[in-house]
Amino acid sequence: MAEKAAKIRPDVGGIGISNPQRVIDPASGATKLQLAEYYLAVGEWLTPQLAKRPLSIVRAPEGVPGESFFQRHCGRLKMPHMRVLDKSLDPEHARLIQADSVTAVIEAVQMGTIEFHTWNARSDRIDKPDRVVFDLDPDPELPWSSMVQAACMTLDLLDELGLRAFLKTSGGRGVHVVVPIDRRHSWDCANEFARGVTVRLAKEAPEQIVAKMGPKNRVGKIFVDYLRNQRGASTVAAFSARARPGLPVSVPIAREELQQISDADQWNILNLHERLDNLKHDPWADYPATRQTLSAQLLKDLAARQ
Repeated sequence: MAEKAAKIRPDVGGIGISNPQRVIDPASGATKLQLAEYYLAVGEWLTPQLAKRPLSIVRAPEGVPGESFFQRHCGRLKMPHMRVLDKSLDPEHARLIQADSVTAVIEAVQMGTIEFHTWNARSDRIDKPDRVVFDLDPDPELPWSSMVQAACMTLDLLDELGLRAFLKTSGGRGVHVVVPIDRRHSWDCANEFARGVTVRLAKEAPEQIVAKMGPKNRVGKIFVDYLRNQRGASTVAAFSARARPGLPVSVPIAREELQQISDADQWNILNLHERLDNLKHDPWADYPATRQTLSAQLLKDLAARQ
């Protein structure tokens, strides 16, 4: 009986996967088991992106074509390996969750999860963000070259401000520009800085970049979304799959790769191993050691240029 059960629920990282051969993405034919095996394979890359941060998961119990929904709290889900955070972090709701191990990740996949999103702060100092994220969200009709130009303009401005940024594909249509910062600033400060960068970019390149969200505002343009820098907002983690046809993945890239790749959904759970196997240098290797401050002078200079 035990052997029969093992065949029905194959073990992936210590978690039994039910309905393993169920196709969750008709576009690629990928199964629930393949998604779980993907997360186990990239565990050493993904776990540092998730650990110590409040987590939001995107569950799609019926697969990519079905309904999906965000969930920030454990609720009635049986995920014993998922850390449940202190009630005081979000007192008006059920307790937040956190995935500190690949076992917790695969456990969430077993419960129908496809995507993993994290806050811009760690749970031990939730009111002090440690990064600012810009989500470059394009009009779907724009070519990839427009995204490259917008990303380069964003990076050039951050260079002028003396800040180092890191890039990753969103796994959707756009690019995420991530700026690590010291854990000494408030959410209001991080949001003020992010908004200032977006407004400045829109002023300098009004034909290409817009500072207002909404499809009607970004027709033929790219919205540099700064709104992910508020308390409680989250961004899809690097190496997380997306609940989209093909199960694309959000992937860290070097600046020079912007010109070399074809789109933000170039990599998926079935081909990302090719990139990782041939990767000579981790484009985010310096991220953990990067320390940067949003000084009062920097914010003043940014405001003066708007």
